[in-house]
Amino acid sequence: MGNIIFLNGCSSSGKTTLALKLQQLLPEPYQHIALDQFRDGLPSSVRGLNAPDNTPGAAGLNVVPVEHNGEWVTEIQFGEHGERILAGMRRSIGVFSDLGANVIVDDLLFKREYLEDYVAVLDPDKVWFIGVKCSLDVVNQREATRAGRFPGTATSHYEQVHAHGEDYDLEVDTSAATPRDIAERIIERLSAPPQAFARIRSARSKTRP
Repeated sequence: MGNIIFLNGCSSSGKTTLALKLQQLLPEPYQHIALDQFRDGLPSSVRGLNAPDNTPGAAGLNVVPVEHNGEWVTEIQFGEHGERILAGMRRSIGVFSDLGANVIVDDLLFKREYLEDYVAVLDPDKVWFIGVKCSLDVVNQREATRAGRFPGTATSHYEQVHAHGEDYDLEVDTSAATPRDIAERIIERLSAPPQAFARIRSARSKTRP
C-alpha cells in the first residue's frame, strides 16, 4: 500500500506550496490530491455565490458572507452534492493507496465528521496526519495577494479546521519557516510509524457498544 501524507490546514496556510516541495524532495513519487482540484471540477451550476437554500447553487459549494466575531467574512458551505463529492474524494485517496500509489492529501477538515470518515476509509498505519498552521496575519496577507480569493475566507475557518480535538503526528508552522525546512521535517517524521489515525480509530472502537 502507498503512504499518505495528510496536510490539514486553513486556506492560504501554505499546504499546496508544501505539497509541491515534498514532491520535489521525496525519493519516491507522490500524487498530490487537493480539495481545490475537486472544487474546480464542479459544474458552475452548483457553485453558488450566496445562493439561497434549495437552489442549485447551494447544492454544491456555496460562498456565503457571514458575520464572525463582529466582522464580515466569507464562509464555504457544502450542499448535498458537494458532500457527495467530498466523500468521493476521501475514498479515491484510499484507492490510490490500495493500488500502491503514494499520496499527499491537501484538505481542510471543516467538520469532525470529515476526519472520522477519513479514519474509516484509510489504512491508519499508512497515514501521517500533519497539522499545517500559520499566524492569521500572515494567512490574511497571503490571501490578499491570491487571485480569485474572497476576503475573509481563511478567517472564517481558521480555527474550525483544527477543532477536531485530535493530536497530529506532526504540527508545522509556515509563518516564517521555508517550505524546504518544513518539508524536511515532515520527511524526517516519515521515518517513524504514524500514530494519529490508529489512535483515533482505537478510541472510536472503544466507545461503540
